[in-house]
Amino acid sequence: MRTFAPRGRSLLAALCSSAVALSLAVLPLTAEAAEAAGTTGTATVAATAAQGAPARPAPGPDPDPSLPVHSLTRADAPPDNPLKGFARFYQPGADQNTGYPHALTWSYFGLSEVMTDPSDCRSFDWSVLDRALDESASYGNQTALRFYLEYPGDPGNHPSNAVPHCFDGHVDYRTNTQWGTTSPDYDNAYLLDGLKDFITAFGARYDGDPRIGFIHMGLVGLWGEWHTWPYDTDTSADSYPNYMPTDAHGAEIIRAYTDAFTRTKLEVRYPDSAGGAAAGLPSVGFHDDSFCFREGSPLAGVTLPGSMGGASYSQLQRAVERGVENRWTTASMGGEVRPEIQPRAFSNWPAGSGDVDDMKACIELEHTTWKMNEGSAAYSATDPEVGAAVRLMGYDLAVDRAYFHDTAQGTTTVGVRIGNDGVAPFSYPWKVSLGLKDPSGKVVKTWDTPWDLRTVMPKKIRAFPDWGVGSDPTYLDYGHDQYFDADIDLTGVTTGGYRLVMKARNPLEDISSKAKKLRFADAGQNADGWLDLGAMTVGAGGGTGTASYEAEAAGNTLTGTAVVAGCAGCSGGAKVGYLGNGATLTFRNIDGGTGGTRQVTLHYTTAEARSATVRTGDGTARTVTFGPTADWTTPGTVTLAVALDSGTDNTLTLANASGWAPDIDRITVS
Repeated sequence: MRTFAPRGRSLLAALCSSAVALSLAVLPLTAEAAEAAGTTGTATVAATAAQGAPARPAPGPDPDPSLPVHSLTRADAPPDNPLKGFARFYQPGADQNTGYPHALTWSYFGLSEVMTDPSDCRSFDWSVLDRALDESASYGNQTALRFYLEYPGDPGNHPSNAVPHCFDGHVDYRTNTQWGTTSPDYDNAYLLDGLKDFITAFGARYDGDPRIGFIHMGLVGLWGEWHTWPYDTDTSADSYPNYMPTDAHGAEIIRAYTDAFTRTKLEVRYPDSAGGAAAGLPSVGFHDDSFCFREGSPLAGVTLPGSMGGASYSQLQRAVERGVENRWTTASMGGEVRPEIQPRAFSNWPAGSGDVDDMKACIELEHTTWKMNEGSAAYSATDPEVGAAVRLMGYDLAVDRAYFHDTAQGTTTVGVRIGNDGVAPFSYPWKVSLGLKDPSGKVVKTWDTPWDLRTVMPKKIRAFPDWGVGSDPTYLDYGHDQYFDADIDLTGVTTGGYRLVMKARNPLEDISSKAKKLRFADAGQNADGWLDLGAMTVGAGGGTGTASYEAEAAGNTLTGTAVVAGCAGCSGGAKVGYLGNGATLTFRNIDGGTGGTRQVTLHYTTAEARSATVRTGDGTARTVTFGPTADWTTPGTVTLAVALDSGTDNTLTLANASGWAPDIDRITVS
């Protein structure tokens, strides 16, 4: 029997979900099946209470029509994008970046390694955790982790019995004779207070820590997986007493976690743990530690729901029965690819074979974010089946369009449209920035934006057969290509040519220069994390206030001066002039004589849907339309490309058409 066991996680230990006997004989009855049915084989599927297809999110704002469109080219994102894909087990002192590319490290920790004072259950030594987090961060990886009290088998560098000695004499200890572990009385008030104090201290120190990706609630049961088989709740089916906490006490532990961790993602083993206490907690995800395995005779899946051949106790059947099959919209979905099948789990992608269930269906219906997969050490980095599966997991973000003026100065608007071809949203509110790279590739200016990548939902979702919306597979439209924009101030930027770039910054970069960068599925994505949006020329003056506009009119009284957006030395916001019937409005010194094609925007307060003639200094005349409707109370803008002469102070003249009279507030040039 192969041992993966970098931290002592042996294959035997990894089979906890099926409770393979210590003799290593494969039992016809699994722990979960026994708990659910008390009989050999697969029990009858219970009636479901499926939540049904989630309501489709609102589409968000439309792109700014005044901004030129730049199309970007699609390309595969790398498989080691952060906070998704595979996690390898932590091995102290070993190179973490071997095997199939990944950005997550997985580790267990015994509670007794942190609660080390035998006389004080409120004393904590976090050094064992910090060492592991720091080492993983040094390789650029975030850590997913779990604390345990009972660990059957050989946990390697960590204790098998991890019940802190400060509980000695206060808590009754029992022996799980099936696994040889010490099982504390989880209903003991002293123990519960100690666990909740630990969780509170844990959250106070680590909530939002950029070194941590995901936390399993753990603490309860074998491997911290919230079962103590065969000493579980199925006492009517066997002679073993129940060593699990009551649902009420389990719910106290779950609530302690959600109170302590409001930023870091939390997961619990089963949707029905603690009587389904997490069902009403949108921030809590689930982790399937027997992911996409089939067992029993006849074979039944332990991930897919009963409607797709899954066992009555399968992970997604439990989710359907609790009405939480759409929890992925607000929480992460983790766990482990079942160890027996890891070497061949993706060999028949997108389907499965034998004891490997339909892998694509497992990922799509669970909306898998990440999975432990120590067997991925043997995968080829260029395996197309594995690559397709990993890119589908979690988010797969791509920018298909950027919106900006090729030449700009002062304050200008930049927009992007982002789509998600993965199965889940991005997990964290990482800061998204825009920047300019000079011809040498150096980022010379950056601007932070308020954009939130978590709002970019998957474009398509796979329907559960339980929803009754079509034969399997049925895919429903869900997320939209999401448009974001922000104003950037080019003040002080040297005139010249640049590349406009954007980046979602991994906060682990504050700790480690090797932090894995979030990379978009675009051909212009650079390894440094910056995505190339296209070329931008910063015009002369750079919005320093050197270019102001004078205005004069025939038959009108002017009340202000037209200005370039972002011009620090110019007035703005005041009405320039009332362009009455038969009148003209002239702006002088346009653009300071820099020349080139510029985007001239006329901002008006009231206008009917009529046309006007615009003439520039070179005599070129253009006709533009003001006002989208015959509504004189609706403000608006109209933008046109104007070819300006270099070396001269250009003049722009507006001549009205008969029967319309807009108030021109200002003009802007970018």
